Amino acid sequence: MGTAISTTDFMFAGQTGLYHGKVRDVYSLGEDKLLMIATDRISAFDVILPKPIPYKGQVLNQLAAHFLDKTSDIVPNWLKAVPDPNVSVGLKAQPVMLEMIVRGCLVGSAWRDYQSGKRDLCGNKLTEGMEEYDRFETPIVTPTTKADVGHDENITPDAAIKAGLCTAQEWEQLSDYAQKLFARGQEMAQAQGLFLADTKYEFGRLDGKIILIDEVHTPDSSRYFYADSYEAFVSGKSSDKPKQLSKEFVREWLMERGFSGQTGETMPDLPDDFVQQVTDRYIELYEKMSGQKFEKADVSDVQKRIETNIKQYLEKAS
Repeated sequence: MGTAISTTDFMFAGQTGLYHGKVRDVYSLGEDKLLMIATDRISAFDVILPKPIPYKGQVLNQLAAHFLDKTSDIVPNWLKAVPDPNVSVGLKAQPVMLEMIVRGCLVGSAWRDYQSGKRDLCGNKLTEGMEEYDRFETPIVTPTTKADVGHDENITPDAAIKAGLCTAQEWEQLSDYAQKLFARGQEMAQAQGLFLADTKYEFGRLDGKIILIDEVHTPDSSRYFYADSYEAFVSGKSSDKPKQLSKEFVREWLMERGFSGQTGETMPDLPDDFVQQVTDRYIELYEKMSGQKFEKADVSDVQKRIETNIKQYLEKAS
C-alpha cells in the first residue's frame, strides 16, 4: 500500500492558524482564506481510527472539488483552487454550527433510532410500520449540532433557532439549499447507477450571505447504494441488503467487533487487508461517481509533494 498521510504540520507564508479536524488539517491564511489538506485519517462514531487509509484523502478532496463545481449554480461555495490532489484552497466563512443532514430513506442512525421506538426525528414525524431502507415520501432534513469533540447531537429546527445557531430566515435558506443540493446529488448518482441515500451539508456566513463549505457528496459525508441492488431489495425481488459505497461498512465492521464509540469500549486493531478493502472502496466510489479513472498521486514523499505544491501555488497567488 502507498504511503498514507496521518497528519501534517506545515508553516506557510501568511499562515495565521492550524486546526486538526477529524479528517482535514485546516490552515488559516490571513483573515479571509483557508487551506484544507485532506489527510488519510478515517473516523467512525466521531472517533479517529488508529490507522490511516491510503489515498482516501485524495479521493475525498478530488470528489469534493468535482461536486462543488457541479452544484455551484445552486449555492455559492468556498472553493477557489486545488493546488495538489490532497489540497483545496478557498474562502474563510463563519461556520453555521449545524450539520444539515438530508435523508432519502430510513437507514443508519435514523433506522437505529426508529428501532428504539423513536417516531420524531428532528421534528419530522415518522409513520409506524416502516422497515429499514424504506424511502421517505419526501427527503427529510435532520440537523445536528456540530461538535469539535465527541458526538454531534440531533436538534429540531425550533431548538436550533432558539439556541441562536441560526435565525428563522437562515433556517429556511439552509433547508432549501440542502434539499436542492440533495436532489442534484440524487440525480447525478442515478445517472451513474447509484442511489444517494443520505448526506450532510455544512454552511457558512460570508458577507451577509450563506455559502456551502467543507465537502459535498463524498463517501465520508454520504451514503450510496448501487441502484439496482437497492431497488431489488426494497421491491422484494432480492433478500440481499443493498450494496453500499459509503463508509457505513466500516461502522458495521467495528460494531461486529464490539465498538460503537461508547465509553469503555476498545477500538479494534485494523488489519492490513481491511485497510486495503477500505482504500479499494473509496477508489471504486470515486470512479463510479465521477465517471473518471482514479489516478493515484505520487506518494514516494507525500509530505514533500504537498508542501512543494502549496508553496508554488501561494507564490503565484501572491
